[in-house]
Amino acid sequence: MRVAVRLAYSTERPFDFAKPARPGPVPMTSFFSNELLGFWAEWLRPSAGVPTVQWSLLLALAAAAGHLVQRYIGMPKVVGYSIVGTVVGLAGFEGALWPLQGTSLFLIELGVAIVLFEAGGRLPLGWFRHNPMLLVQSLLESTLTYLGVFWVLHALGVPDPVANPVALMAIVASPAVLSRVLTDTRASGPVTDRAMTLATLNTFYALSLGYAQAGLIERAPLGLVDKLYPVAVVLGLSFVVGALMALALRSALRVMSPTSENTSLLLLAIIAAGAALAAALGGNAPLGALLGGVLLKALHPKPWAWPRQLGTAASLLTMLMFVLVSIVAAQADWTLPVASVVLSVIGVRLVAKIAGVAIANPGSGASWKQALWVGCAMSPLSSIGLLITSAFVTASPLLGTMITQIALPTILVMEVLGAVLATVAIHGAGESSRPWRPEVLGVEETQR
Repeated sequence: MRVAVRLAYSTERPFDFAKPARPGPVPMTSFFSNELLGFWAEWLRPSAGVPTVQWSLLLALAAAAGHLVQRYIGMPKVVGYSIVGTVVGLAGFEGALWPLQGTSLFLIELGVAIVLFEAGGRLPLGWFRHNPMLLVQSLLESTLTYLGVFWVLHALGVPDPVANPVALMAIVASPAVLSRVLTDTRASGPVTDRAMTLATLNTFYALSLGYAQAGLIERAPLGLVDKLYPVAVVLGLSFVVGALMALALRSALRVMSPTSENTSLLLLAIIAAGAALAAALGGNAPLGALLGGVLLKALHPKPWAWPRQLGTAASLLTMLMFVLVSIVAAQADWTLPVASVVLSVIGVRLVAKIAGVAIANPGSGASWKQALWVGCAMSPLSSIGLLITSAFVTASPLLGTMITQIALPTILVMEVLGAVLATVAIHGAGESSRPWRPEVLGVEETQR
């Protein structure tokens, strides 16, 4: 026993206990590692860990990449955000888990909720009474997108329980990406308004059906009433949360200025609380925010501008959302068979959206060329598609692997390619007030 103990000590400390060590000068490295660090240990109280430093540097890199992409290529900043997230995700960064959970899930839901609350507040409900064909366009393009993607996946041998979630996810035309493109291009006009309106409507359909169907994915085939009941529950709970948000903001706007900084903070806090409350009650946070924006516009019909002070906070959350989506989506397994399925889904989805808008275009007040540009502008796919996919993967881990293999690469490709196609559509329609050329070239030409 003594020998064992002596050997254990000898492995931890290189000198022999039997022979007393001779006193000598203390090495300089030992002084810095023991004495100095021991002294500072009494004073240092770290407020954040290494992950906070990593995310801070990552967001700084994404902000710089977005600026450079817009300045030197003339593309929207979201392309730079997505590229940075993709590179980091492919490099193996483990800052976001799949399926979404915890902080990453709440941050993406909060970012989407802010975008959808603004989109709901600007949804022109009176436009549908004067131009009902716009609503027909929305229903037709969403239906054709679902049926087209479901059919092509079924033809490629994908099981129906996997094809259904992917087809529901494909309905969405990301309002988050589209709003960033419109902001960066400073776009306004009929194509811009129609694209944003249709994107908001098909997001409403996809969120209502997607989260309701996720709870039924592993159940036996049900009747029509049993399938519609979860949809009614999700819509009802989300409507309650949205109504509470709208009433709180309507009461605040009676005594506070819409352009006040305090109003901006109140708005952000209520949206965050609504997102957390909707998730806790079993509703849907983005859907509740969308309905809250619609109800606020109905309760407060006076024109009100999105608070300018909220721009920086909303931009930071939006950038974080795009980076998170790219990091998570880049974790998918990239293989040649999966790539062929993904390209088929992307192609059918784009054709279905253009065809749906074009078929219902007569009587809508838009030209055929404008209908083409509207369909192209609705190609982006991003955070909302990721949330719907995550809900299905969480509900069914068995089918989640197959759903992930198709959905995540599709989202990643269409987040970047969709932003490019939307930019092309806005400039093709002539509704951008910013010339489509890199800013550096514009400065050089001005100096010449």
